[in-house]
Amino acid sequence: MNLLILGATGPTGRHVVDLALRSGDRVTVLARRPEALHDLADQVTVVAGDATSHNDVAKAMIGQDVVISALGRSTSVRADGLFTRAAAAVIGAAKEKGVSRLVWLSSFGVGDTYRSASAVQKVMYRTFLRNIYANKEISEKKIRSSGLDWTLVYPTMLTKGPAKGTYLAGDRLPMKGNPTISRADVADFMYKAAHSPEWIHRDAVITD
Repeated sequence: MNLLILGATGPTGRHVVDLALRSGDRVTVLARRPEALHDLADQVTVVAGDATSHNDVAKAMIGQDVVISALGRSTSVRADGLFTRAAAAVIGAAKEKGVSRLVWLSSFGVGDTYRSASAVQKVMYRTFLRNIYANKEISEKKIRSSGLDWTLVYPTMLTKGPAKGTYLAGDRLPMKGNPTISRADVADFMYKAAHSPEWIHRDAVITD
């Protein structure tokens, strides 16, 4: 399969890249800092550009079967419009290039998932994560109405731990306290979702 991975230089995106390469997929990444992927120079196609640019995304999307977005804001609590601008670029480019499948990384607590969050989670989501979550919610409304075959992925708090392979996935999951999931397991789910129709037009809440 031909995969375009956005956010490939981030910790979750890099896990997705590694999974795809081990599985024999053809990988293209769009990166503002191509040098961050120098160790993969002979294994992936690197397109220099910005995920919020329609032209850059469209260039990278030529010949792709699936787009996987693992874009994030690292440790910042400000969205700076990243997710809305990237969603607009991806949707426009996908329609232009005839790519229909999109797997998009979000966060648990965004949109309708907030209603099933625990009391502990809700405090965090409506305080220091408020700005990022608001921007993510707007971007996901655009994705839902885009006509693409989307999957929106909502992991709980991310960790740097190894993949366990025993995580839970569902349209809705009960929450207690502040559960976590490793970025490696998130990448595993996203990669599998990209290769299966099971999660098309569905929200996927995932947690350990």
